[in-house]
Order: sequence, then C-alpha cells, then structure tokens
Amino acid sequence: MPAMTMIQALNSALDVMMERDPKVLAYGEDVGYFGGVFRVTEGLQKKYGLKRCFDAPINECGIAATAIGMAVYGLRPVVEIQFADYVYPAYDQLVSEAARIRYRSVNDFTVPMTVRMPYGGGIRGGQTHSQSPEALFTHVAGLKTVIPSTPHDAKGLLIAAIEDDDPVIFLEPKRIYNGPFEGWPERQVTPWAKHPASETPSGYYKVPLGKANVVREGAEVTVLAYGTMVHVALAAAEEADIDAEVIDLRTLLPVDIETIVASVSKTGRCVIVHEATRTSGYGAELSALVQEHCFFKLEAPIERVTGFDTPYPHAQEWDYFPTPPRIIKAMRRVMEA
Repeated sequence: MPAMTMIQALNSALDVMMERDPKVLAYGEDVGYFGGVFRVTEGLQKKYGLKRCFDAPINECGIAATAIGMAVYGLRPVVEIQFADYVYPAYDQLVSEAARIRYRSVNDFTVPMTVRMPYGGGIRGGQTHSQSPEALFTHVAGLKTVIPSTPHDAKGLLIAAIEDDDPVIFLEPKRIYNGPFEGWPERQVTPWAKHPASETPSGYYKVPLGKANVVREGAEVTVLAYGTMVHVALAAAEEADIDAEVIDLRTLLPVDIETIVASVSKTGRCVIVHEATRTSGYGAELSALVQEHCFFKLEAPIERVTGFDTPYPHAQEWDYFPTPPRIIKAMRRVMEA
C-alpha cells in the first residue's frame, strides 16, 4: 500500500467518492482552483469540473446553508470551513437546521452532508487559527463528530462520513497533516512516511463511525485521546515507562463506550487528554461517562490534561498545548493515588 500524508489520504477519499458517486461534490473557500489552503482538494476541480468542485464566497453561513439544501434534495456535499475557528457564523445552520431535519420531518428527509474543518493548535496560529470546538458539536443531537489521528483512519473515516445519511462534523487536526507530532516542540518532526499508519489503500474502504481503536495496550492506566493528542499520549507513556493503554476515540459522537469501559475496568485508572479548553470540554463528558460506568472499578480519581480556560495564546503556545510532561504528571498522580 502507498504511504500517504493525512492531506493525501483525505484527498484520496474525496477522489474515490467523487468517482464512485456523482452526487458527491466538494466546495468551500479556495477549495476549487487553489485546492484548499492545506491542499486537501488539490486537483479535484480539474478532474471533476467546476460543477462538482468549486469555490464559495467568504460566507460560512451560506456554505452550510446551501449544503443543507443540496443534501435534503439528494446530493452529498462535502464542504470545507477553512479553519474550525471560522465555523461560528455557520453554527446556527448546523444546529437548528442540519441536525434537526430528520426529526422535524419524521424521517422523510435526511441531511447527508459532511463538514470538513482543520482544527487545533501546535502551528503557531494564535487565537483565531488554533481553536478546538469539538464539544460544541457533540452537545447537539443529530450531528456526528469525527476526528482522525492517522492517514489510514482519515481516509476510511471520511468515506464513512460521506456515505452516512446524517450530517457529520469532520475535524482534521492540522498539526499532524504532514506527520505525527509527539508533543516535543524542540524535536524534529517525523514524516508520515516513517509511520506504519501512513500505509493507506488507494481504493475504497471504510473505517466505521463510532468505533474506537486501542493503539497501545496496557494494564496500569487508560488514556483517552483523539487527534494530535493520541501521538502525544503515546510519547508520554513511553517516556514515563508506564504500562498505559492508549485509546484513540476516532469518533466522539457516537462514542465507543464499550471499548472505554472494558479498558478502564481492566486498569482501574483513567487520564483524559485534549487540547480544547478545560471547562465544558469534551473531556468533562468522558469523565462523567467513565464515572457512571466504572465507578466501582476506579482506583483513583479521573485526571484531565487539557488546554486552559483562556484564548489560545500565541507567545505561550507550548505552555497551553498539552505536552508529554503534563500527561506524565497526570499518569503518575493516578498511579500514586
């Protein structure tokens, strides 16, 4: 199988689906001729034409609204919000319309649309290009929320999202577009070509939504993570020499509670990692789920390692960003409790 970056894998997923299904189309700001700000849609307009891959005005509300209309009438639009930080003007359309139409129509209409968004920090993007808004979408009944951590999963999950008959929020951790990041800013970044998960089939395949992946087996503590934080958690476990089981959630909603419960019941300890702000972040929901399902199995309080309750700082990025030392401290606290 060819080795791909996450950008190439996402591009391949769009290419495969646009070739298989004429109802699939892609659009957004600079998505057409330019190929997207991160080049995820590069070459698609040339191959499929202006009617299936095109540029949209700088109007996120309009991008979401037109996609809803297209989806209700039978198309499968895949729209790009250039940065997740820009999605807020479109939030009302996604929450009040896309997420509700199946319910409001008593299942007469569905909204098979996918909203792609580069998200997260670690690229010195500052407060308006580094946000992690995933919790805002997991709060909304009717939306599915997906975050890949490898090229292989990115392609398979995006294909599954496009084929899903409900709206899917597909967040792409831009810090790992071109290679896995282990959270050490002073160390050289490893390219995806040297990572086994870069091996990505060139054709059609799916990674099912709602199924987590145990990326490191262990017996002492369960670490729940997604996106870039999967790689940071793996690095922390190796550095600390702790027998940690690391779970890549892949889909936040629906979440694979069975895999989480099985792991925490085995280890008796849980650390949750994400780079979004702490208060009401998705880690709070995970913590509640673990407590509800595993209360009598827990040997220590659940720990959360997150961003802080501030705008994303530019100058102090690596203090804000959950790095291996912060995760190691949390793992040691639960081990010593």
